[in-house]
Amino acid sequence: MSTEIEENYTKDGTTDIHGKPADRKKTGNWRTCPYILANECCERLAYYGMSTNLVNYMKSRLNEGNAVASKNVNNWSGTCYITPLLGAFVADAYWGRYRTIASFMIIYIFGLVLLTMTASLKGLKPVCDGGTCDPKGGQTAAVFVSLYLIALGTGGIKPCVSSFGADQFDDSDESEKKSKTSFFNWFYFSINIGALVASSALVYIQTHVGWGWGFGIPAVAMAIAVVSFFIGTPLYRHQKPGGSPLTRIAQVIVASIRKYDVKVPADKSLLYESSDKESLIEGSRKLEHTELLKFFDKAAVETEKDIVKTSANPWRLSTVTQVEEFKSVVRLLPIWATGIIFSTVYGQMSTMFVLQGNTLDPHMGPNFSIPSASLSIFDTISVIFWVPIYDRILVPIVRKITGNERGFTQLTRMGIGLFISIFAMLAAGILEVIRLRTIARHNLYDSKGFVPISIFWQIPQYFIIGAAEVFTFVGQLEFFYDQAPDAMRSTCSALSLTTNALGNYLSSLLVTIVTSISARNGRLGWIPDNLNRGHLDYFYWLLAVLSVLNFLVYLVIAKLYTYKKPVQSQG
Repeated sequence: MSTEIEENYTKDGTTDIHGKPADRKKTGNWRTCPYILANECCERLAYYGMSTNLVNYMKSRLNEGNAVASKNVNNWSGTCYITPLLGAFVADAYWGRYRTIASFMIIYIFGLVLLTMTASLKGLKPVCDGGTCDPKGGQTAAVFVSLYLIALGTGGIKPCVSSFGADQFDDSDESEKKSKTSFFNWFYFSINIGALVASSALVYIQTHVGWGWGFGIPAVAMAIAVVSFFIGTPLYRHQKPGGSPLTRIAQVIVASIRKYDVKVPADKSLLYESSDKESLIEGSRKLEHTELLKFFDKAAVETEKDIVKTSANPWRLSTVTQVEEFKSVVRLLPIWATGIIFSTVYGQMSTMFVLQGNTLDPHMGPNFSIPSASLSIFDTISVIFWVPIYDRILVPIVRKITGNERGFTQLTRMGIGLFISIFAMLAAGILEVIRLRTIARHNLYDSKGFVPISIFWQIPQYFIIGAAEVFTFVGQLEFFYDQAPDAMRSTCSALSLTTNALGNYLSSLLVTIVTSISARNGRLGWIPDNLNRGHLDYFYWLLAVLSVLNFLVYLVIAKLYTYKKPVQSQG
C-alpha cells in the first residue's frame, strides 16, 4: 500500500504550494500549462509590442540617427538578456521560481506604465513640429529609465518561466518526461503567438494611431499575464531553492586547489558522497561521476584532515554530486558560446532588416502600406508554421529512424538550426545586391522615395530565421534545462539567454568596427544614414562567413560533449 501511495507523488523533489511532496494527480503536468503558456504569450506580446518598432521610435521621437538608434536598441536588448542572470540567481538560491516570477512582474508593469506615460503625457513626451521632434534631456532620460526597468523586470521572468513550466513534468515518469519535450515546443509557439499580434496589430497602431496607444496596449497585456499566472497557483509544482549556486561552484574550485597534490583514487566509489538517498543540495538529485575535468575530483577526495571533523567543511570537501554539478556547467560553456553568432544573426531582424525595409516599397495595393518593422511577422508565422510540423510530423518520423524518444538529439537539433541560419544572411545579402543594382540603374542614390522593389522580397530572410529558431532556440531551451544540475536550472536557462545579449552586443561591436574602418578618409562606409550610398550587403556577407565558421566549430564541440548522468533512484 505504501508503494502505491508513493507512486502518487513525484520523485524529482518537487513540492506543492504547501511544501509537501507534489501529488501527480492533483498538481503539474499539462493541467498547469494553460496558465503558464497564457502568461508567457501575454508577456511576450508586451515585450515585442514595445521592442519590435523601438528603433523607429528612437529615430522619430528621440531624433536619433540610424547608427545611434540601432546601437541603443542593441544595447537595451542585450541588457534584457543579461538581467536574467540576476533573476535566475535569486530563484535558484533563495526565492524559488514562483516567487521570483511574481515579484519581477511588478517591476515590469511599472516600467511599461512609465513608458506609456512618456509617449502620451504632456511634459513627458517630446514636442514635435512637422515630423521633427525636439526631446529634452529629462524626456529622453525618462524613456531610458522605463526601458531599463522593463529590462530588470524581464530578468526575473525570462529564465524562470520556461524552467517553471518544465518543473511541472516529472523526469522519473516516462510519459511526463516525453511531454516535457513537447512542452518546450508549445512554449516557444506561445511566445510567437504573442509576437505575431505585436508585430502586426501593435506596430500598425504605433505607426498609424500613436505611440501612447502603441505602448499602452502592451501594459494591459502584461496585466493579463500576471492574472493568468496567479490563477494557476494551487496547481503548480515547485522545485525548492538549493542555496547559492555560485558558492557551491566556488567551494569545488577552492577545495580542489587546496588538494592540488592529493592523488585521486582509481576506484571512484571511494570519493566522498552523502550516504542519504537524496543529495546534500536542496532540490537536487545525486549525479554519477564522469571522467571529464579530473583535476576537480580532488575536491571529493577524503583526507585525514577531513575524516577528523564530525561534519565536512564544504570549502575543503565536496560531494561527487557537487563536483559533477560544477562539471555540468563547464561542459555547457562551449555549446553556449556557439549560440552567440546565431543570436547576432537573429538580432538583425530588429535593426538592419528594418533599416533595409525602410528603403523598399511598402505598398499593398493603392490604399495600404506595411511598416518595415511589421515584416518580422513573417519570422513569427514561420515559427508558428514549423513548431506543429516539428512536434507532430517530424519528431515521430525521426523517432522511428533514430530510436530516440525526442527524434533528434538536442545537439543535432541545435546544429540544424545553426546551418539553416547561414541561408538567412545569404538571402538578405542577395536582396541587398539587387536593391543596390536597382538604385544604380535608376540613379536613386539621393532619392527620398522608395526603391522600386516590393518590401515583401524580405520575406525569405525572415522565414528562414523562423525555421532556424525552431531548431536552435527551442533546442537550447530544452538542452540547458535538461543538462543543467537540478538546483541550477534557472541559472543555466539564464546562461542560454545571455547568448542573445552577447549576440546583440557583438552586432553593436561589429557595426562600430565596420563603420570606423569602412568610413575612413571621408568615405561614407558600409552603413551610412543614406543606405542607398552604403554597402549593407558586405555586412550580411560578413555575418554569413562568421555563421559558417561558427557551425564548423559547433560540429567539433558537439561531437566531444558528454551528457549529464543523474543517479537512478532504486525502487
